[in-house]
Amino acid sequence: MIQFKNVSKTYPNGTHALNNVNINIEKGEFVFIVGASGAGKSTFLKLIMKEEQPSSGEITINGVNTTNMKRRKVPYLRRTMGIVFQDFRLIDKMTVFENVAFAMRVIGARPRAVKKRVLYILGLVGLKDKAKCRPAELSGGEQQRVSLARALVNNPSIIIADEPTGNIDPEMSFEIIELLNEINKQGTTIIVVTHEHELVQKFKNRVIEINNGQVVSDSGAPAEKVEVPIEISQEDLAEIPEEIAEEIADVSAAELSEEALQAIVQGEVEDE
Repeated sequence: MIQFKNVSKTYPNGTHALNNVNINIEKGEFVFIVGASGAGKSTFLKLIMKEEQPSSGEITINGVNTTNMKRRKVPYLRRTMGIVFQDFRLIDKMTVFENVAFAMRVIGARPRAVKKRVLYILGLVGLKDKAKCRPAELSGGEQQRVSLARALVNNPSIIIADEPTGNIDPEMSFEIIELLNEINKQGTTIIVVTHEHELVQKFKNRVIEINNGQVVSDSGAPAEKVEVPIEISQEDLAEIPEEIAEEIADVSAAELSEEALQAIVQGEVEDE
């Protein structure tokens, strides 16, 4: 789904934002990205959204190498993503319905499809009764739910939330993450950047910590394979069939076939 392979990013002013980052996020995962201010979290998101270009390394999104993607293809990439911002970024002159519908209209959706889909999504986030209200008439938590509805309306495969709880109270913060959790259960990949460690601890999701442009911890990273050599004496080799003895000569335990391991460990090889 999302792969960063040896990705580094240095800005023109000399700031080293990311340094040799390797991250794999599978389809349907829910991942928290945590770290101090200036750690590289925002740059990580910008590289996913193709707002920035990596200085080195490769980035793959939904099976497509986006590292050197042409500018005209970027809008199509972004259509697979829904973005939730900390400051909501709603259009004040538009109603709640119009703010959410706008995301569908810009891609040419038909009016009938827009109405049906927007009302459904507003119901999903608990704001169907606020469809005719303007942003100024809503609480901070309600405005964030409008932002989330807008991110969801085009049925993206990935939702990226950049500090989505930064401007709302703790109780509403929990509700927003819980809502994202429910969306994740439907198969949508969720990436949430946050500095609220207490909130992260309440949800048992994968946590990647970035510090000084490097991944310093990853609760969901696969464990590295460790090869453990097996010492085999000449006497042991003498009792193993020739075709297996040739196979296990000068190899590690990780490279042995199941047949060869059984022959050694279980001692079931008969003398010829």
